[in-house]
Amino acid sequence: MPSLRDLRDRIKSLKNTQQITKAMKQVASAKIRRAELLQKQSRPYAEAMSEMLRDLISAVGTIDHPYMKPGKAGAPSGVILMTADKGLAGSFNSNAISAAEEFRRGQPSGVVWYSVGVKGRNHVRRREAVEAYWPQSTGVKIDVAREIATRVGEDFLAGKISKIALVSQTLVSMMVQRPAARELVPVTREQSQEKSGPRTAVEFEPSPEAVLSRLLPKYLEFTIYSAMLETDAAFFAAQLIAMSNATDNAGKLIDEITLEMNKARQAAITKEILEIVGGAEALEGANA
Repeated sequence: MPSLRDLRDRIKSLKNTQQITKAMKQVASAKIRRAELLQKQSRPYAEAMSEMLRDLISAVGTIDHPYMKPGKAGAPSGVILMTADKGLAGSFNSNAISAAEEFRRGQPSGVVWYSVGVKGRNHVRRREAVEAYWPQSTGVKIDVAREIATRVGEDFLAGKISKIALVSQTLVSMMVQRPAARELVPVTREQSQEKSGPRTAVEFEPSPEAVLSRLLPKYLEFTIYSAMLETDAAFFAAQLIAMSNATDNAGKLIDEITLEMNKARQAAITKEILEIVGGAEALEGANA
């Protein structure tokens, strides 16, 4: 049975841990507001770009852009695995990694990994090489997204990979973050018309083909940028929930150990009283 000193030390340690988790909870709560604001600000641009892409593809008869043609046969798939740089967010990173592994098992020619985030990179390089790595939480995100899009686009055009896929977390709600794998390149007519509806006639200058050739690289770049923003928001939401649970659990453990300490203290006091009473009775018997 632990001593009173041991129980006091455990309570002190738990209180220190509770202070840390409470501070991390407050930090995550502040950061998620900014991450959600950035995500909402980028949404109108993403919707306009998607609508323009649908209009372009429907207006173009024959498409000669490499991003809309099948990749090199037999080449591995390029997978952009997007995770956070840090942990302490429950199963956030492990869920994204599991989704990437599941996608990998469906690729007969193997995969080439492009990692965004420290946790994903650390997981992949335990068993195989990472083709390229970018941190999730440093630098200007639009510049990082442009660099990622340029690198994977060049590898696709060179025939090093047959497709470009993205595995990242989507923020369903504050309580739910769900990993998703989606193929970005090659872009198919079916992909671009998934959410199509009634549209007005649009004229493009100098030509739909010329505009499409400029839009597709931007589409890849902004899709990656939007995924980075959503990963940030989803990570802070997961960390907020994890730290909130950790703070509550620490409080419960403190209450349980405090109760145990009080029982141990009461038992020690009772033992001392019994010893005093027993000593007094022994003295009375000796005097009699």
